[in-house]
This record gives sequence, structure tokens and C-alpha cells, in this order.
Amino acid sequence: MSSENMLAVHFDKPGGPENLYLTEVAKPSPVEGEVLLKVAASALNRADLLQRQGQYAPPPGASSILGLEASGHIAELGPACRGHWKIGDPAMVLLPGGGQAQYVTVPEEFLMPIPAGLTLSQAAAIPEAWLTAFQLLHLLGNVQAGDFVLIHAGSSGVGTAAIQLTRMAGAIPLVTAGSQHKLQMAEKLGAAAGFNYKEEDFSEATLKFTKGAGVNLILDCIGGSYWEKNVSCLALDGRWILYGLMGGTDVSGPLFSKLLFKRGSLITTLLRSRDKKYKQRLVEAFTKQILPNFSTESPQRLLPVLDRVYPVAAIQEAHAYMESNRNVGKIVLELPQ
Repeated sequence: MSSENMLAVHFDKPGGPENLYLTEVAKPSPVEGEVLLKVAASALNRADLLQRQGQYAPPPGASSILGLEASGHIAELGPACRGHWKIGDPAMVLLPGGGQAQYVTVPEEFLMPIPAGLTLSQAAAIPEAWLTAFQLLHLLGNVQAGDFVLIHAGSSGVGTAAIQLTRMAGAIPLVTAGSQHKLQMAEKLGAAAGFNYKEEDFSEATLKFTKGAGVNLILDCIGGSYWEKNVSCLALDGRWILYGLMGGTDVSGPLFSKLLFKRGSLITTLLRSRDKKYKQRLVEAFTKQILPNFSTESPQRLLPVLDRVYPVAAIQEAHAYMESNRNVGKIVLELPQ
């Protein structure tokens, strides 16, 4: 392979994991204010599965290569870079796409230092999931000490991050998940209670746990199929934040009247399509407020949860495993060095 090319995950047509393969593509070059990152690891996200299926196009101007987060070392500084970064520095980064390749270009403002004691694979599991959870709880959810927070998909990457960040905020995390193993892992991370949505009504269980008060904040990546139960267990003046639609898009029934009766707020958000300034502010706030707590010296240490690490050549297997919904925490891909 020439020095002008790199290996990247590719698919020719939308479909299943069997359509994915590695191929040579042109290596990108950083433009003004960007750096070139030599990728060591990238993590999978639901957005990668949706994009592969043809259901989630990358934002305008973003790379069509999969991968919303990565870790590695800075290989080149583009023109007019003003930050403190140097060639060879380790870094992790939030991306609109392009992470599942040997190199990716990124605005220098999106780079974050890797906390002491974390491997590059652990670092790759932080940007998308943890910035999403931080955004949901703090920028949108205005979480307060003592709040009850219901976290759907509590064993996912965002879920495992949200449990820890909820605890750090002095709030009380409750989770839903589909197996006893996932609930046990969530409770080890700090969940006060967990409800198996396959075996019980999570709304009834939530109301029982909160002695009828309900939850102040719901982090919801499910959507349509959960709306009625969400509103039922929402506290007065509660905030329901929708950031995914794994349970479908359709709503049938008196959503507005039930929500109005609770004086509830329904907030929707996506991170990938946010503009550069928003992401820059988010990265700055997270780097200042949260990142130091990943250090081995932090008294309440945060940890990314890794389920499996695959070589990127096993990309089909990694996608199939995520689609099986068996993972607890993140699935990471390691790139050849």
C-alpha cells in the first residue's frame, strides 16, 4: 500500500454485516485548523449499523466511512492549528464519521487528551457515548442532586456512562435492560435499581421504587413503543429526553394530554448532526468537568465499559454481535498499526 492510501471499512450497498469489508482508500489531508490522527482504535455505535443499512446518512461534508469516535496519535498538523497539540501526542476524538480507518482528519477543537491509566482501546470507547450521556444529563436534562433518573438500555455504551455520571451528579440512576446479567452489571456501576423490561412493567416498578413520585428525568433511546410507560412514570415537571428510536417511530394514543397533565417536557436531540460550535463547547465542558475523573488518581474514578475488542478485519463479526444486543458496554475495533 502506498503512503497516500490507507485501509478503511467499506460497503458498496446498504444491507447486512456481510456487505462490510476492508479496502484501500485515499488517506485524507488536514485542512486549516484540522489535524490528522493515526487511528489506533474506534468503537461501534448504533449509528454505524443504521448507516450500513442505508437508514442514516452522514451529515453534509462528513466522511462516508463509518466510525463516530476514535483514539490514536497525531500524525500531522494542518495549517493554522493554534492549540497545544504536537505530532505524536495521544488523543481521542468525537467524529461525524471516518473513524473506522487508519487515518482521520478532525478539527483540533474536538481532540481530548487520554487520561492517565487508560489504554487506547478504552479511550476509543469514551467520546461518543460519554459526550452523549453528558449532554443528555447536564446540557439538556439539567440533572440535580436527588433526582431520580431512568436510563433505558442501561447496559449500552451511553447507558453505562449515564449511570456513572448520574451518580457523580448526586442523582439516583434507575435502568431498564433485557437480561439479569445486564441488570447486575448496571448495578455494579451504581444503578440503584434495574428492571427487566421483558419480565415486568418498568413503569410500575419505577413508580413503586420512587414511592409513587416518578422519575425527574428519562434518557430514552427507544421511542415509540415506550411512550405510554414513560409518561406514566414521569414525575410532575419531569424531563423526557429522546435520543434514539430503537423501539419505532409511531405513537398511537393521547400522548399530548398525558404529558400536559404531568407538565412534562419532551426534549429531542441528536449529537452527530450538531454544528461545530456546539460540539466544541461540549468537548470543552466535558474535558474540564468530567475527563479528570477518568484518571487513576480520581477518588470517584469513572471507567469506560468494554464488552469486546475486535481487530478491524473482523468488522462483519463485530456488527453482527452488536445487532444481537448481547453487549454490555462498548464494542471496540483495533486498527493495524
